[in-house]
Amino acid sequence: MHEGVMKAWLESSHLNGGNVAYVEDLYESYLDDATSVSEEWRQMFDQLPKVDGVDVESKHSEIRAQFVQLAKNKHREVAVVGGNADDAKQVKVLQLINAFRFRGHQNANLDPLNLWKRERVRDLELSYHDLSESDFDREFNVGSFASATDTMPLGELYSALQKTYCGSIGAEYMHITSTEEKRWLQQRLESVHSKPRFDNETKLRILHGLTAADGLEKYLGAKFPGAKRFSLEGGDSLVPMLKELIHRAGESGQEEVVIGMAHRGRLNVLINVMGKNPSELFDEFAGKIKSSSSGDVKYHMGYSSDFTTKGGNVHMVLSFNPSHLEIVNPVVMGSVRARLDRLGRNTGSKALPITIHGDSAIAGQGVVQETFNLSQTRAFSVGGTVRIVVNNQVGFTTSKKEDVRSTEYCTDIAKMVQAPIFHVNADDPEAVALVTHIALDFRNQFKRDVVIDLVCYRRHGHNEADEPSATQPLMYQKIKKHPVPRELYAKQLAAEGVIPLEESSHLADTYRNSLDGGTCVVSEIAPETKHSSDWAKFVGHDWDTPYDAKVNIDKLKELAVKIATIPEGHKAQSRVQKIYDDRKLMAVGEKPLDWGMAETLAYATLVDTGTEIRMTGQDSGRGTFFHRHAVVHNQKDATTYLPLQNISENQGMFEVYDSVLSEEAVLAFEYGYATAEPTTLVLWEAQFGDFANGAQVVFDQFLSSGEQKWGRLCGLTVMLPHGYEGQGPEHSSARLERFLQLCADHNMQVCVPSTPAQVYAMLRRQQVRPLRRPLIVMTPKSLLRHPLAVSSLEELADGTFQNIIGEIDDIKAENVDRVVFCSGKVYYELLQERRAKELNNVAIVRVEQLYPFPHKEMTDLMANYQHVKEFVWCQEEPQNQGAWYCSQHHFVDAIPAGAKLSYAGRKASASPACGYMSVHTAEQNALIAAALNIDTKG
Repeated sequence: MHEGVMKAWLESSHLNGGNVAYVEDLYESYLDDATSVSEEWRQMFDQLPKVDGVDVESKHSEIRAQFVQLAKNKHREVAVVGGNADDAKQVKVLQLINAFRFRGHQNANLDPLNLWKRERVRDLELSYHDLSESDFDREFNVGSFASATDTMPLGELYSALQKTYCGSIGAEYMHITSTEEKRWLQQRLESVHSKPRFDNETKLRILHGLTAADGLEKYLGAKFPGAKRFSLEGGDSLVPMLKELIHRAGESGQEEVVIGMAHRGRLNVLINVMGKNPSELFDEFAGKIKSSSSGDVKYHMGYSSDFTTKGGNVHMVLSFNPSHLEIVNPVVMGSVRARLDRLGRNTGSKALPITIHGDSAIAGQGVVQETFNLSQTRAFSVGGTVRIVVNNQVGFTTSKKEDVRSTEYCTDIAKMVQAPIFHVNADDPEAVALVTHIALDFRNQFKRDVVIDLVCYRRHGHNEADEPSATQPLMYQKIKKHPVPRELYAKQLAAEGVIPLEESSHLADTYRNSLDGGTCVVSEIAPETKHSSDWAKFVGHDWDTPYDAKVNIDKLKELAVKIATIPEGHKAQSRVQKIYDDRKLMAVGEKPLDWGMAETLAYATLVDTGTEIRMTGQDSGRGTFFHRHAVVHNQKDATTYLPLQNISENQGMFEVYDSVLSEEAVLAFEYGYATAEPTTLVLWEAQFGDFANGAQVVFDQFLSSGEQKWGRLCGLTVMLPHGYEGQGPEHSSARLERFLQLCADHNMQVCVPSTPAQVYAMLRRQQVRPLRRPLIVMTPKSLLRHPLAVSSLEELADGTFQNIIGEIDDIKAENVDRVVFCSGKVYYELLQERRAKELNNVAIVRVEQLYPFPHKEMTDLMANYQHVKEFVWCQEEPQNQGAWYCSQHHFVDAIPAGAKLSYAGRKASASPACGYMSVHTAEQNALIAAALNIDTKG
């Protein structure tokens, strides 16, 4: 629509200026359903001109944006042009409805302690809209407000608006751009005035949940006084809330639920939702050890069980979680994605993620933003997550809003993905149950995240040994006098005639007796059936477990041709086409295999036998260094072709995704996926190895220690480009030393493969060997196209990964008086320099697996060099980095008695690498010369 026409229409219409929100609302209704607006409005909208010959309805978003902006630019507010006073009042009534939808939550009764000081919201007052109580008996059209009739008396409407938006529920959803989603939410809230109508059975179920939540905390407080338990007291409604959520999930067809939560209330959830035996928890408090692992504190522990619902049993998993509070959220999402892929329904209809946050943590931890950003992406979507905030209004000892966040609510971060947010008073458990039902139904309907802000309080300090009144004196004066949620609800049900108070008290006594018995206190818990993948075949094995990784060379050639073939008509970019042309030559043995071909061939052999592969990373489809090209982009129409998805009819799925620009959340997601699905080869690739720094918490608290702390096996492969090519501090080192520092108890593998055959065999070993432990790989950059870093098909066919590779040149052991140990790219520089200088007295040994250190292979190799006295470890990294400090004891143990081990490499440095190419080159030349004992002075 031309601007002049639009302006003319606005100036001649009923509305402009301050009524634009109302116009937009009506127009959206008209576009959804023309009969939903009055005849007058329908005629007005029907008169809108066509746009470039296209009907208005197909261009409604553009038109609406134009006329709304024009209306906003008018600096006057004229309610009615050419109308009468009744018309003006009608417009104001519709504006009033809109105001409550936008800002009603700011006047809602959300704080159980009534400490919140909310600013006056004039938009919600009658006078702001030129209305008054004198208009209460007058009937007005209520537009799209969900009521039984099209019109209502103003007094009845005003009361309904206050009940709907200013009661125990404060709903934020008008930030959502989807009209369909907003209409759906309005219908669910406004049709019942945000007041649930539960039957007595449901009410008693809620009371049972509150009784259990309160009963456990009192029991633990009496039995183990002063012990840390991160009590749920004040947020008791979380227990009936979760049970309602799981009941409704089962009724809606979900088969599995994965829950992630931090400390607050975790023990209560374990006992009263998950069905863990109280006797086990009491033993943990008493310090009785039942595991050979190092274990973890009780409020980090996970659990799994089956929960009976009317829709069938739901398998529940509570994820293990470290004290880095919010990091469990992407782990949960990854676990759910694996389950959805296994169940064949990645829409989210078969598995549900639930994440439980703290109010300070959800606003303060950056991984929350990263996780929200994953929610609607191809690689990481799970059909929406129900996110619950246990909002106890204080984080550790900080409760001032200006100290904990810069937004009105702790949940404002969720608006970035247009998630609806339900703030709810935790002392109104029926309101909590209502928003729980609405939240899950919304998630199932629209496959999007939804947030419930459970506004409660914390009866004790951050832990039970703290004294909270030292920092929150007024809050805790209130809390001491405030009745617990169970008492409040018991009185409500007694007043309603549902259950007498004495019977409510009897429920508490019965629950306490059940705790004394020590057996499961959750009536819905059923005998656990097999829902998860079968991990049994991966338990009890170690690194030397035999496996058959060989692939017949004819089969290799057949697969090599397939992965080198692009369909006719699919025009690849010229450089990519050259890579594929070379791969065709490699497939028939006319050219040695480079890194990209060998890696791709490893994947081909696996998917050909039914293995599924999932790879993510910021450039993984192409490869940061232009070597993989697993996804070939058609230069004509941008369509894509993946040779690895076209191996055979019954092959395993190969998925590769260019991930969002995140390390922490993405790696945590892949860890979650790998811990839920052992039969899939799961790989994460950093764009540069250095970028793994952003995910250090995942390495420290999950990958390296998850098996030791929690008994959680994980076969995740992490590929970290590493090598010193003069690209500066952030593009050289993958911080090898950090991973070696984390190594103990055979917890993971750290490999630095130096040939295409080695990466091929390493990847196959990771999947074929019946062992699931993380694999950290220092992958190359310049070696991807190094003329010496090549392999033959015959070398691949052997299929064995060599933990150590000895001397390959014709250098006789008896002539050797110096042995150089090294890993990775520096080997080729050492080799070229040694050949150039014809140093036949120096042997070079590559250590391809630094952990677990291959002691046996090294001992066997050293048998040839028992006469040698000079041994050198050569590395590119500074002396305080790389493998030197972490691994030198292994070399000292391996070399002959009386021999000396020295260091050749860069001197210790605070920075991983220098930033100047000339300095880099000088350093590199010096370390090569030192390793080979070359006199550079002459």
